[in-house]
Amino acid sequence: MVPLSVLDLSPVLQGGTAADAFRRTADLAQHAERLGYRRVWLAEHHNMPGIASAATAVLLAHVGGATSTIRIGSGGIMLPNHAPLQVAEQFGTLESLFPGRVDLGLGRAPGTDHAAVRALRRTLNVDPDSFPQDVLELMAYFAPAQEGQPVTAVPGAGLRVPIWILGSSTFGAQVAAALGLPFSFASHFAPAMLFDALRIYRERFTPSPSLAAPYVMLGVNVVAADTDDEADFLASSGRESVAALRRGRPVQLPPPSREWRRDPHEPADPAQRMRVSFVGSAETVQREMQEFVARTSADELILTSHVYDHAARLKSYALAASVFAS
Repeated sequence: MVPLSVLDLSPVLQGGTAADAFRRTADLAQHAERLGYRRVWLAEHHNMPGIASAATAVLLAHVGGATSTIRIGSGGIMLPNHAPLQVAEQFGTLESLFPGRVDLGLGRAPGTDHAAVRALRRTLNVDPDSFPQDVLELMAYFAPAQEGQPVTAVPGAGLRVPIWILGSSTFGAQVAAALGLPFSFASHFAPAMLFDALRIYRERFTPSPSLAAPYVMLGVNVVAADTDDEADFLASSGRESVAALRRGRPVQLPPPSREWRRDPHEPADPAQRMRVSFVGSAETVQREMQEFVARTSADELILTSHVYDHAARLKSYALAASVFAS
């Protein structure tokens, strides 16, 4: 019975606006809080018409103000897009506003295309391979300020903001293990190296002041409904959106369509698919999620649900929560 969390990209619906997406994100966070989810994370993506969570720290303040107990955080901040000091100040601000509730998940992917990377990093001399050093610099800004320290994060210094390493390969697993940090793997969109990454992280983990033993949270797609057929129909929005992204033409989240039903040739094993997804009735989702947890020994799952209809999306999270509440 592992804890469940929510990953939201603040999806912009076809014909909708970012303002609408932000209202739905806050409502989802409140819903997740009532259902007992552990945390709500937002992801940094840029230059994508269907994702409104680009200014992740700003939107987290909106979510934090709409909730009272659930943890809020980034899944993640793409660290090469930012100066570590800037991130420390932003999340120091969030921790000051919502003490004891803030997580900082860090990734090294750009979260966008090459054109947007150039636009984002025009004032930064950034080497993505310097990610481990950037993480260490960021961690140092959260340490208590020392006399004579030339640069101090205000706010940030002396605040406890748990840092997570995100990844979709073995690189993130190695960084998380070496630094003794919790690790979140993006099996919801890139599961190919899942088991290799888990093995490396657990075998090489070095205890740290912040974490005594390995802790793994896995990202999964979940669409739950009253029947398998209804869930499959609702999931077609996400399938069409992902297909458009893979073609290099991202779109706003489209309404469900019978033309984008489940591929009959898709592998039965969720870990062998292009994205780890659990789609179906509460009973189907319960069986598949529990089997996945047993195979991976995940300590926590973080669920994302790309459903066009907001009421159906809220219901999907409610049905998924009942899986581990029963």
